[in-house]
Amino acid sequence: MTERVIAVVSAGLRDPSSTRLLADRLGEATVQALAARGIAATTRLVDLRTVAADMTTALLTSVQSPALAEAQRTVTHADGLVAVSPIYSGSYNGLFKTFFDLVEEDALEDMPVLLGATAGTARHSLAIEHALRPLFAYLGAVTTPTGVFAATDDFGHSSAVRADDDVAPLADRVARGGAELARLVATSERRPPADPLALTESFEDLLRGE
Repeated sequence: MTERVIAVVSAGLRDPSSTRLLADRLGEATVQALAARGIAATTRLVDLRTVAADMTTALLTSVQSPALAEAQRTVTHADGLVAVSPIYSGSYNGLFKTFFDLVEEDALEDMPVLLGATAGTARHSLAIEHALRPLFAYLGAVTTPTGVFAATDDFGHSSAVRADDDVAPLADRVARGGAELARLVATSERRPPADPLALTESFEDLLRGE
């Protein structure tokens, strides 16, 4: 069976960033959960910081750079998607929204998606439900029941529960989200969108005029 590909989108603005760290953990958890099902998988990172200028150019000119086109193809042709954004002013950041604004219409139809978000405090924890989930519902994706939010205090926390609000530790939430995405990927019948630039005939047939 062909190895499954999990695209991991990180909209973190810094290097290193907690957003990238969470995205990596969610991707790894998904691969591990798929392995437990006997399905080989790998992750492919799309770090939006690296194509930020390219996205601005695409918005203003409708011309995509090779790097941005490859990033979009990585996402739209994956078997599953992990999408993580930092939360600013109660919602995803501009990099995150711009990237998905530039994705072709219907390109994420039926895509299994695990949503994640990071912020300085837990008061932003509902942003996944009121901001990210509606965006991917509009795009036609299939999101996991669990969205994984991580505040600054979550990283490195090792106790059974967080003392302040009895929320399960980050490692448990990451494992649960990864397992849910793995289940969706394992049962998905989604097919990648057709590549409009792909040749439908071989070079030999074209040369023969067939």
